[in-house]
Amino acid sequence: MLLLAAEYLEQHVRAFNVFSYITLRAVLACMTALVISFIIGPRMIGWLTRMKIGQSVRDDGPRTHLAKAGTPTMGGALLLVSIVVTTLLWGNLANRFVWAVLLVTLGFGLVGWIDDWRKVVYRNPKGLSARAKFFWQSLIGLTASIYLAFSVSATDTPQSARQFLEWVQSGFSAGLSARADLIVPFFKTVSYPLGVWGFIVLTYLVIVGTSNAVNLTDGLDGLAIMPTVMIAGGLGIFAYVIGNAIFARYLGFPIIPGASEVAVICGAIAGAGLGFLWFNAYPAEVFMGDVGALALGAALGTIAVIVRQEIVLLIMGGVFVVETLSVMIQVGSFKLTGRRVFRMAPIHHHFELKGWKENQVVVRFWIITMLLVLFGLSTLKLR
Repeated sequence: MLLLAAEYLEQHVRAFNVFSYITLRAVLACMTALVISFIIGPRMIGWLTRMKIGQSVRDDGPRTHLAKAGTPTMGGALLLVSIVVTTLLWGNLANRFVWAVLLVTLGFGLVGWIDDWRKVVYRNPKGLSARAKFFWQSLIGLTASIYLAFSVSATDTPQSARQFLEWVQSGFSAGLSARADLIVPFFKTVSYPLGVWGFIVLTYLVIVGTSNAVNLTDGLDGLAIMPTVMIAGGLGIFAYVIGNAIFARYLGFPIIPGASEVAVICGAIAGAGLGFLWFNAYPAEVFMGDVGALALGAALGTIAVIVRQEIVLLIMGGVFVVETLSVMIQVGSFKLTGRRVFRMAPIHHHFELKGWKENQVVVRFWIITMLLVLFGLSTLKLR
């Protein structure tokens, strides 16, 4: 919206041309989302408190967590409001990638909202059943995967609904360009052609997998949100490079027209995340809930697919990966042998039960994530 206003005013005052620069709008998006979070955060926390939307705590968890019972949850709604409003203000609303990320984020946020609402308001400990939650996540993820298959990388992008249906019926005969290849970090000339169905499957796994990984990590005050902020910042740099013909050619990346605009959303996620951390830092005044964790994870996964950096996301999100693997290993080991590998899963609880303070676990995981994000960014040049 503000971009449109700036473009109109530019005809009369040339200084407004500065708002056409994506880097400036990404910075402004970060600052705007941060301010919005500060303004509406106390009001939203107050409303959640009055509605008695409080967090329940596992009886078998660390004893220090029992004091958290009743803390307002579903605070992820604050993140969604900040991200959406900021993107609508500073983003290019004619860009297809902007809408793809926004709709996926809102879709997964809605699934998380329904799950949280049933758990907290209706006092249903199961919330959405695992089957129902997975179904809706899969439906949104597959829809996004099919759209991105032709939006990001089709050699002949359908221009209408009819053309798209014909394209699907023909078995995606238009094929995919090299922009659909799986890029291997640190190797400039190494990439693996995925094909249409491979691209769709990979995209689905990245979006749904990242969404659930962030959700599993969200178990301590501030643990999930700061890595999300850092990863969003790193992916924002990749988005700017991938969408810029000069930088992409120089660094040996495929050029994806329009991908740079995703940097604005990355800025919005970073700013909203920092604003949320103000209230979520230990001792937390509000928890994110599934509404925030599922949405943020899906957003990161979608952005990574758009900028063709799925493996880099795996590197940057190493903490999310380890948290997810710890749950899979714990469940698998218990079912097969009747024994647990960790004292408790996800792994952040394991370290708590070993004697680490909550703040120690959180800050140390932040430090690890910062190193991993820097390592991921090094793949820009070390190729």
